[in-house]
Order: sequence, then C-alpha cells, then structure tokens
Amino acid sequence: MPNMDLKKYPMPSQSVEERIKNFDEVDLGYTLDMAMTEAQRCLNCKTRPCVSSCPVNIDIPDFIAEVAKGNIEQAYKILSKKTSLPAVCGRVCPQEIQCESKCVRGIKGESVAIGRLERFVADWHRNNYEIVPEHVECNGKKIAVIGAGPTGITCAGELAKKGYDVTIYEALHVAGGILVYGIPEFCLPNNVVEYEIEKLKSIGVKIETNTVIGKTFTIDDLFEMGYKAVYIGNGAAVPNFMEIPGENLKGVYSANEYLMRVNMMQAYLPNSKTPIRKSKNVAVVGGGNVAMDAARCAVRMGVENVYIVYRRGMEELPSRLEEIKHAQEEGIIFKTLTNPVEVIGDENGQVKAIRCVEMTLGEPDQSGRRRPIVKEGSEFTMDVDTVIMAIGTSPSTLISSTTEGLETDIKGRVIIKDDAGETSRHAVYAGGDAVTGPATVILAMGAGKRAAAAIDEMLKEK
Repeated sequence: MPNMDLKKYPMPSQSVEERIKNFDEVDLGYTLDMAMTEAQRCLNCKTRPCVSSCPVNIDIPDFIAEVAKGNIEQAYKILSKKTSLPAVCGRVCPQEIQCESKCVRGIKGESVAIGRLERFVADWHRNNYEIVPEHVECNGKKIAVIGAGPTGITCAGELAKKGYDVTIYEALHVAGGILVYGIPEFCLPNNVVEYEIEKLKSIGVKIETNTVIGKTFTIDDLFEMGYKAVYIGNGAAVPNFMEIPGENLKGVYSANEYLMRVNMMQAYLPNSKTPIRKSKNVAVVGGGNVAMDAARCAVRMGVENVYIVYRRGMEELPSRLEEIKHAQEEGIIFKTLTNPVEVIGDENGQVKAIRCVEMTLGEPDQSGRRRPIVKEGSEFTMDVDTVIMAIGTSPSTLISSTTEGLETDIKGRVIIKDDAGETSRHAVYAGGDAVTGPATVILAMGAGKRAAAAIDEMLKEK
C-alpha cells in the first residue's frame, strides 16, 4: 500500500544555534527507514511527469520504487544511467521548479521528496562501496574538455564510457568548478565532489589542473596535439559589478571572491593564509542562490548583522525557497525593494556605509518579472563595513579572443547552432554557463550530456 501522507518526511538537520557556528552540512540526510517511508509516497504514475521535467531525464519512479523496497544499490544503478552527479544534484538542484513541481502528489499536498531520495541513494552507495576502476576499451580518439565543472564532468564522463580518450583542462588547482569554489560546504561538502571526481578518473578521464586554455594552450593548439573535438565548458566566473561610485573601496568583494576564499581557502580558520577581514555589518547585494550562500557564510564568519539588499520584493527573489528559509532562520535581514546607488568610504578608503534608494515595482520587463522603479525622495544610508556584490557573472573572453572563428554574443557567451552545442568552429562544442550565463548545475549537466552524444555522432561519421 502506498504511503498517503500529505507531507514529505521531514529532513533531519542541525539546529539553527549549532549550524551558524560551523560550516558542516546543515541537512543531515535520511536514514534507510526514513527513505523507504518517503519512497512509498510515490504513486508510480503511468504518465511519469517528473521524468519529462528533469533536464537529464532520470527514471525517477523506477529508482524510487527500488528505494521503497530497500534495494538501494539497484536504485543507484538506475540513477547512474542518466546522471553523473547524483549526490550533487540531490543537494543543489532546484527540484521544486523541476521534477517535484510536476509530481502528482503535489496536487493535494506536498510532492514526493525526489531530491532527498536521490541524495540518500548516492550517499548510501558512497558509504558502502569502494570505487572500482572500470575498464572501457579505448577507440583511440582524443577529446579535450575545457573546465572541470558540472558540464565538463558530465560531457567527459559520457564520452569516456563510449571509449574516447578524454582529458579535462581545468584552470584552478582542483577539479569541480563552481561545485568547490562557489557552493559552501554547509550545502555541498567537498568530499562529496571529490568522490565524484575520483569516479570520473576511475573510468579513464584525465584531469590537467592549473591549465588555462587561451593562455597555456589555445584551442588550435589542442587540435594540433591530436584532439578530434573540443568541448568548452569553462563556465561564467567573471563577476559583474553595479558600476556605482565606491565599488573600488576596501571591503567591497565580489561574491565569487568571497565564496572562493571561504570554500576553497578556508578563510574561516584561524591560520588561513587568505583571511577575510572581520566585519560587523555586511550587505550582500543580490537575491539569488549565490547571494544567499555569501550571506550565510558571513553569518558563520561571526558577522553581527547580515543584510540581503535586493531591488525587488520577497516574492521575486530568484533564490531557492529552501535557501531563503534557511537564511531567515539564521537571522539574515532582508532589505527588499532597496537598491544601492553608492558605496561610501572613510578617510582610509574603507567601506563605512552604502547609500540606497527605495524601489517600487512596475510592469514586467523582458525577464517576466516586474520592473523595479526608483521611489522619488526615498534615499537613505545603511551603516555597513563590508559589501558583497552578488549580481551575477559573465563568461571569460580569454578562449573566444584566442580562437579564430568562434562566435560569441555581446555578453561573451559562446553562440551555439543547436541544442547539441555545436559552435561556429568545426568540431568545437560548448555548453553550460559559458553558453547560457549563470544557470543551474542540472541544466549544465544536460548540456554536457547532449554535447557528448553529438560529438560521438560526428566522429562516428568520419
């Protein structure tokens, strides 16, 4: 008999009092009994609407049915057919607007906790099985993948399974991309990402770190080195700023820099070589997941008052609902319908305040959200000593500027001909944030998967 409870089985988590003092994962995960109980809420619908709304088309009812029976390793095998990063996606995917949004159980209650079950299955496998190197007969054709983030990892994994000799070139000193430098450990522990990277290596993928394509090698160099195709998946890591007075003052960070110092360089440790200055009042400008991550890191860094400064209202916040909920629980103050117009410094060039204006919402703009409009005579000042700009990022132009014939748009995003990721250069494909601008992990993975299939088809024809 199915479990007809209207609500998801609650996720065990650290108390607010505990978690704001550490960088350990907030959500603790289901036990086997909890997972089986939640899995039994799935009705195994014939129409399977959850599958069609998953960017990588995971066979969701099938893996959940195995969890309900306690066959966790079989559930993992089903997951692994469609996704390279189940432990990651189970934690950071916006299931509430994808698979879970179409769940039939959500019509008269809460949807099945698909993401929590995916996470449980992946964690169970990691905790119970060693990584065993998998021999795949190599076809002798070399493929280069630029970037060891979600889209590059996925593309490389798919191609390696088909017998290609794949090398990933990563600019940073560790693989993982945004998974390790952009997402805090309290949302996605680094050991989870490390495990996925080791799995990738176990099927023969080689990873060259500290290699900047466009500087160390160009794409033309890669073809001269014998690669038959190149996949550009280097993301969008160049931070955007508001271009307002005072953004060059000491104490103004991009969210990228702030999160990288915390996540990769462990700036919260007393002996960190790249410490972040002690702050009393921090303003995080922006309303997306990155803004929430930066604000929640600031709380854990001991900041007394952390503000989210966002020019639209609470209902328009683009961040995941779970992130907003956690931020509110952790005492973060939301200053919505507010927009900074100047960062004010002291005599030492250090941030001491931001000048803001209040906003109202007008008619929808091109994004579909109501356009923010300045409220006349509403200017006010907020006392802060640190400002973190979390208003988006853009792709680097280093690759496009060193690759003749590679077309990009005015924002530096690589232009592709079709959903398969083919660019204006023969045998060069692209996907993920390098094409779309900042988006979700699962969408980047979907792009990598489609590009791998297209590269395979192209090289089969030769």
